[in-house]
Amino acid sequence: MLNDHDRFQYVYQMATKDTSLTLAMVSLMVHYTWNWVGVVISDDDQGIQFLSDLREEMQRNGICSAFVNVVPVNNQFYLRRHGIYYKHIVTSSANVIIIYVDTSSSLDETIRMWQYVGTGKIWVTTTQWYDISSKKYLSLDPFHRTFTLSQHHGDIYGFKKFIQTLKSSKYLEDISLEKLGWMYFNCSMSESKWKTLYNFSSNTSLELLTQHTFDVAMSEESYHIYNAAYVVAYSLHELLLQQGDIVYMDIDNRPQSDCWKMKYLLKDMQFTNPVGDLVDMNQKRKLDPDYDIFNSWDFQESLQVKVKTGRFSPYLPQGQQLQLLDDMVEWTPGSGQIPSSVCSVACTPGFRKSQQEGKASCCFDCIPCPENEISNDTIDMEQCLKCPEDQYANTEQTHCLQRTVTFLAFGEPLGMALACMALGFCALTSLVLGVFVKHHDTPIVRANNRALSYILLISLIFCFLCSLLFLGHPNTATCILQQTTFGVVFSVAVSTVLAKTITVVLAFKLTTPSKRMRWLLVSGAPNFIIPICILIQLILCGVWLGTSPPFIETDSHSEHGHIIIVCNKGLVSAFYCVLGFLGSLALGSFTIAFFARKLPDKYNEAKFLTFSMLVFCSVWVTFLPVYHSTKGKVMVAVEVFSILASSAGLLGCIFVPKCYIIFLRPERNSLPKYRDRTLA
Repeated sequence: MLNDHDRFQYVYQMATKDTSLTLAMVSLMVHYTWNWVGVVISDDDQGIQFLSDLREEMQRNGICSAFVNVVPVNNQFYLRRHGIYYKHIVTSSANVIIIYVDTSSSLDETIRMWQYVGTGKIWVTTTQWYDISSKKYLSLDPFHRTFTLSQHHGDIYGFKKFIQTLKSSKYLEDISLEKLGWMYFNCSMSESKWKTLYNFSSNTSLELLTQHTFDVAMSEESYHIYNAAYVVAYSLHELLLQQGDIVYMDIDNRPQSDCWKMKYLLKDMQFTNPVGDLVDMNQKRKLDPDYDIFNSWDFQESLQVKVKTGRFSPYLPQGQQLQLLDDMVEWTPGSGQIPSSVCSVACTPGFRKSQQEGKASCCFDCIPCPENEISNDTIDMEQCLKCPEDQYANTEQTHCLQRTVTFLAFGEPLGMALACMALGFCALTSLVLGVFVKHHDTPIVRANNRALSYILLISLIFCFLCSLLFLGHPNTATCILQQTTFGVVFSVAVSTVLAKTITVVLAFKLTTPSKRMRWLLVSGAPNFIIPICILIQLILCGVWLGTSPPFIETDSHSEHGHIIIVCNKGLVSAFYCVLGFLGSLALGSFTIAFFARKLPDKYNEAKFLTFSMLVFCSVWVTFLPVYHSTKGKVMVAVEVFSILASSAGLLGCIFVPKCYIIFLRPERNSLPKYRDRTLA
């Protein structure tokens, strides 16, 4: 309202506006990591504006208010709610209270009382209600953890000496010893000293007061009055200079004329006062003030002193505006630890913030980061950071570590064991093939089509060797060769078994007078089963490679801290079609051999073919659920083991009994000549 210059033409603002006060206070909060504070303001225009600016600055810096007490100016209203305000302060978890009230309000005296009832709070204020006082006869700890922000001004020369030599007789109306006793001593002086002070004559100086306290400094209000006196003095001086030798024509108009001249002189007055500070009455040219930050010290047993511990300047670069001497700040006696004022303890690395429902943003819970996510050295992270695919989170989930690239290699124990098994079975199969070639004229080799036995043994060698394609570092070529070679080679082996089974059945059907059966056997019709089956399998593999061929895939989930390189089968349905075709061949061979197992002849291998297909089908039926329940290298190992087991089953069930007869029972490897000629 006072800014309306039309109504209030002769009102001049001496104090600078506290436009950067909230920034100074919030900078202090940020410096000490206080993000949970209480606010006490007076219910007037200045208090409401201060609260609005403070909230904006607090929100910008992530600071929350635990409570806001808007204290009414009316004493009656205030006294009704005095207990509520006190309860808010005492029971609140906020250890820092910001106060912005008028020093003449009733709250001023109340706060003076609160400081001696053990609230244990840290107070941040701009008012000058906190006077240095004696504590010698107080039973409770004094209220000394206070930060006072005061507009910066230089020391006034001679002010301290003036106070020390001040005679109360000169200012009887302004100086009340009773008032000074309350303000400076809080009635804490000994009774004898107080009586001595009370009985001072009107001629006594105030030297006793200055001996009792070291805080002989001019307050902000007194400093503004000090400047106001100089503004008037400079204006009058300028007015006298302008008048000079001018003779006024109309003496009656002179006071009014001087008043108007003084108005314009005061409105635009600018000078440097004796302290060295710039005083500018033009509101548009006024600059935001710097702020001195004071903290109270326990100087002696019965004395405290207010010490300047820092300064805030809004004109310095960001991050350098607040300058504090932390070593000069006195906290709780006997403890150098900075008190904390937070709603929730900061989340340590490895955790993230989870907002508490219905509460301020400063109140949160700390929950661990999800798997493979971290929160680094930055505290109070709201979201964890996901590690890249080639990295993984450590146990504490504070750093991402480089994953080790791994695969089913020849050098590791599992890979070496599988490779040795494959090469061992391959060598054994080659040995059996050599034995059969050496004894190619014996009945046990010639029975059931000698050529099919050779084809089956050679296909089994390749079956064992194809398992080696699954070992070592995968690449695009090996990924494609793994599945196609497996499908084609096993098609040759299983179709050969089917051809041998059909040959056995046709051989025993020759006892019936059927020329057609004889033609089928003599013409080698069963042998055509092999290329037909190979062709079907090649078509399936071609469709597979043409639609979605196998490719290299990285698996970072199967083993912690490792990236496993495996071959993805691409079109999974095509893989199961290949297995299904092999299964149908094996099932057909098993069915035919099962019904032919009891045909009379000591060289009838239908029984062995039945067992071989039973082993083959058992291995691959077991393979499917185990394959789907494993990942990474184990999944590859399961497939390799299934290839080796099924191939070894064919080798063992079909050819081991024949080798047994060749080496250990040679007498059984002979037939009458007529029977020999018939089967040949």
